[in-house]
Amino acid sequence: MAENLRIGIIGLDTSHAEQFTLRLNDTANPNHVPGGRVVAAFPAASADIEESRSRVEGFTAIVRDKFGVRIAGGIEDVCNNVDAILLLTLDGRPRLPQMKQILSFGKPVFMDKPVAASLKDAVEIYRLAEAAKVPVFSASAIRWYPGVLEVANVEKEPANGALSYGPAHILAHHPDLFFYGIHPTEALFTIMGTGCLSVSRVTTPASSVVTGLWQGSRTGTLHAIHEGVKAYKVIRFGKNAVTEQKSEGDYTPMLREIIKFFQTKQPPISAKDTLEIYAFMEAAEESKRRGGKSISLREVLSKAGAPDAWLTADPKATPAPSTKPTDKKNLPQPGSE
Repeated sequence: MAENLRIGIIGLDTSHAEQFTLRLNDTANPNHVPGGRVVAAFPAASADIEESRSRVEGFTAIVRDKFGVRIAGGIEDVCNNVDAILLLTLDGRPRLPQMKQILSFGKPVFMDKPVAASLKDAVEIYRLAEAAKVPVFSASAIRWYPGVLEVANVEKEPANGALSYGPAHILAHHPDLFFYGIHPTEALFTIMGTGCLSVSRVTTPASSVVTGLWQGSRTGTLHAIHEGVKAYKVIRFGKNAVTEQKSEGDYTPMLREIIKFFQTKQPPISAKDTLEIYAFMEAAEESKRRGGKSISLREVLSKAGAPDAWLTADPKATPAPSTKPTDKKNLPQPGSE
């Protein structure tokens, strides 16, 4: 493997294209990440999404003129001339056909959020990558924020529960948590770990509250902000303490993980674990459609065609938290305190 990897970008319609290239190509930047350089990119914008079509020209000019990246004529042109791929297209809908083309070159791929615009397409992308033996992974940068990791690692024991809140502004043509909601959702999973069984959701125009039941009778709550302030935070409810996130971060730690992945071909997040996060968001969408009913992750993963190895545990086979009323004779009696 080359000491300084040649990296290609597919999709220049997001600020991530500028920010990732800045950290990789500008050696004088204090947040420079060594080990790779973006050498080629293909714009790949979506005409029916304002956030994509209105920004692609600007970001294309920046990566070309400021950072010396060659603008390629298509995906094949990029893949033929690089060692690894950053798939950054803003729109999740073309991701499956894009990945079918990219995977044919056998080079490692980091997929920016969202993996796709449906759980079904996300499952198919990972299935195709596994069949082609091409290493891929996707993650939110928040997973590696120092403040989030501090909260996640404050105790050795799993968290009894956690609350994560953050923006979940809706992008047309996508499930309403897939685009921005992935960030606070992944922060929640960073604290709680895997093992979510089911979710239920309460939705208003301003926000959604999604409560997940984890194995071991643990609960994790996502407060997705659809309108209003843009703020992120996680709070961990542990055995010995309640711990709140005190600092944030940027893209730099995730880019270090991406470069390490490109070098080793070992993804830091497995397909199964990533798809559990997307199943959480898909089940939340289904819960909203069914008026707040509890939806199992296993159900939505099965419906999306996930193989058995990627399915979550069956809630029916997992003891549910006790809802038996407390025996009144064990309650404090009036005048006994």
